Amino acid sequence: MTTSIIAAEPSQRRRVLSGTLIGTTVEWYDFFIYAQAAALIFGSQFFEPASGENAAVGQIISWASLGISFLFRPLGAVVAGDIGDRFGRKGVLVFTLIGMGLATFLIGVLPTYATWGIAAPLILVLLRIIQGISAGGEWGGAALMAVEYAPKERRGLFGSAPQVGVPAGLVLSTAVLVIVQAAIGHDAYLEWGWRIPFLLSFVLIIIGYLIRTAVDESPVFRAMQSESAERSAPLPLLFKNHWRKVIQGALIFAAQQAPGYLVIAFFGKFAQIPKENGGAGISPEMAWTGTLVAGVCWMIFMVLSGMISDSIGRARTFIIGYVLLIIGEIFMWTLIGTGNSAIYLATLAFLALPLALTLGPLPAMYAEMFPADVRYSGVSIAYALGAILGGAFAPMITQMILDSSSTETYVGDTWKVSVYLIALTIPAFIALFLLPKDLEERDLLNLKHEDA
Repeated sequence: MTTSIIAAEPSQRRRVLSGTLIGTTVEWYDFFIYAQAAALIFGSQFFEPASGENAAVGQIISWASLGISFLFRPLGAVVAGDIGDRFGRKGVLVFTLIGMGLATFLIGVLPTYATWGIAAPLILVLLRIIQGISAGGEWGGAALMAVEYAPKERRGLFGSAPQVGVPAGLVLSTAVLVIVQAAIGHDAYLEWGWRIPFLLSFVLIIIGYLIRTAVDESPVFRAMQSESAERSAPLPLLFKNHWRKVIQGALIFAAQQAPGYLVIAFFGKFAQIPKENGGAGISPEMAWTGTLVAGVCWMIFMVLSGMISDSIGRARTFIIGYVLLIIGEIFMWTLIGTGNSAIYLATLAFLALPLALTLGPLPAMYAEMFPADVRYSGVSIAYALGAILGGAFAPMITQMILDSSSTETYVGDTWKVSVYLIALTIPAFIALFLLPKDLEERDLLNLKHEDA
């Protein structure tokens, strides 16, 4: 089937791009405030008491709670993908947005271990799982809505819109955290103020709901409906004919995730460790500033990466990005460890470039890899698996690597972390070189690809 995609009005395209951007912004705002709380709050208030007052174990469990939601993303991807391929993208996106926001809001009102005992960390993990299920279905739908509304020659640019939500969520969450701490003080923030960013997510959910309910269904899905009223179940077709693409897509994405989450969730804490203990000795204010600088640069580079992929192709854009990322992974610890604020900011700004080149073109690449009738399922599952392989437990693994060589006064051997990160890029390069040469030329309405 190669019917032309139903034309979309410019105003409808703008609403679609706004809707996909706000949804992923909410998703990643939720993730980032949880990541910051996992670094500073949850270890002591939820998990350390449950681990026999062992601070190190409590912190590792706290990082694990950040990653556990990723294990449930495939479940969300399977359910949302099946519904999205059968009945449309729009309804799924509204439901996943509400699920993410509600879970985040409830974390903001959850009593700590001191009040509820062991029930507190268990409920916290349960809410994190709900976030993971919702996020597993959210991204694929947002990515496809953006790309399926795009003109063929601008799929990379349109697809970068939901990706901008990643750094936008980072910037928004960091700004909220900085403002809250400045308003109430660091001690009050650690005691109770950390709840405020979680509660504020409710406002974002309302905005996102209003935008998404005003958007029409994907033109690709509407065209599929007009061509065929009955379609086979997408999941059996996906795993029978396209399982290699799922693995390929996951491997391409995984190498981006681990360094991305270190920039997001780990470097800020590492930078504040005193230099004599192996850290950078940077002030908390400069650590927050670095996160903001990285987020703003990441947003700009994300849009540019989509445009570049429309010009030179998805695979070439990713390869350039991963080469630059390897360079950054080799030198980042040394540069950050200087303790020089300008070098710290410049290092994070540089890392934002390869992180964007290996994330911005992803929606267009994934949409072009999978035929229309299994696309939501394929895109969502590949993305969820890649997030598990690369990013789910990257902060925890990094902490364990450093702890294995640490002493009471030294943070550990950071070069081992670089080896771990670089090793993830090897399967990504192999998967990229195996991509079809005609990827960007494919008709998104096609129900069968020649390489299936």
